Order: sequence, then structure tokens, then C-alpha cells
Amino acid sequence: MNAQRLRPMALAGAALALATAASAASLQVTVLARDGQPLADAVVSVEMPGMALPATPAPVTVTIDQQAMRFVPALTVVPVGSRIRFSNLDSWEHHVRAIPPDTGNSAAPGEARRGFELRLPGRAAHQAAPHAEGVVDSPGPWRLGCHLHGSMRGHVWVSTTPWVGKTDRAGVAQIPDLPEGNAVLRVWHSEQVVETTPQALTLSGSATTRLATAIQPRRR
Repeated sequence: MNAQRLRPMALAGAALALATAASAASLQVTVLARDGQPLADAVVSVEMPGMALPATPAPVTVTIDQQAMRFVPALTVVPVGSRIRFSNLDSWEHHVRAIPPDTGNSAAPGEARRGFELRLPGRAAHQAAPHAEGVVDSPGPWRLGCHLHGSMRGHVWVSTTPWVGKTDRAGVAQIPDLPEGNAVLRVWHSEQVVETTPQALTLSGSATTRLATAIQPRRR
């Protein structure tokens, strides 16, 4: 192929890249609790009906600390297959029980849901924090607990799509690199009683939306 043929093809490729970039949208979602206050630690996910699903993000390794009788952070969002490293910063022993989402009819009768359990000794003075790891291999909300301290609760949201975010203290989640078009917005929170009603919206450019929920988190 000569240079005269290469040039038009290169220009066409550049034009396609520009068109693709121009069609990308971003979404800022503000999620509110029942009392109208910002709802932190909510998972916001976007579905695009009729569009091909994006590639599943590559697994990552993240750290969740056990500190002052809490899982820190209380909610972690990761791609499916990710490795969770638990680190005990307290001077006393902790346990980790990671329970995967309910698999419904996908599990054989009598088959237990797969999860993992870990035990971490207390951190000795002037020593590195003890740690242990487990893999979250099924999508949805994983529950974290400690057999030794029943008040300890945490969650890991495992996603198969990059179109997902977590709200901050202001109740805001940012989801970039979305295609433009009709979308369905879903919200999950660890203290919801029933599933939140999905919200339909149209994405174009830098979109913003607010979503009021019936969720009222308890004071910690």
C-alpha cells in the first residue's frame, strides 16, 4: 500500500476517533436520603439498554483496614475478580467473614455460597499491621463481618462494568466515559429496605441528576 492510500485512511481513523470522543458523556449523580440529606456510601450504576456491554474492568488489589472496630472504608467498589487485602491496625485480634451475594437458583441444592474467612492477630507496637487477602469472584454486594466483634460491618460492591461509582460524603458520585443515549440509573445502599426504583434519563455531554430515595441510614 502506497503513501497516497495511507493518508486518507489515517485521516478517516482520526475522524472516527474524534467522533467517538465527542459521543462520550459523563454523569454526576447526587443521591439523597429520605430526610433530604446527602446519602454517602451508595453505589450508583448505569445501564444502557440496547447497547453492547463495556468490557469488564481488569481486577485490582485494594486494602480495607480494620481500625477502631470498623472496616475502613465501610464500602469498597471493585471489578469482579479483585483481591481484597485486609489489614488489622488494632492491637487486638480480628476476624473477617466475606459473604457473597445471594446466588438465587444458580447454586446447586445444598451448595453453600462461596466466600472466605480470615483471622488476623492484633498489631504489635512498632510492627507492621498483620494482613490477609481474599478474592471477590462474583458480582454484587459482599457483606463483611467479624465473628469476634458483632458490631463490625462492611461491604464490597463487585462490578462487571466500569459504569459504576460510589457517593462521597456530599452524596455525589461521578461516572465518566459513558456513551450518549438513553440510560437507566440504579442505586444500592447497604441499609436499603427495598430496591430503589430505577431512574430513566438521557445522557448527553456532562449530565447531572439528583435522586431522592427512601433510604435512611442509621447513626453509627
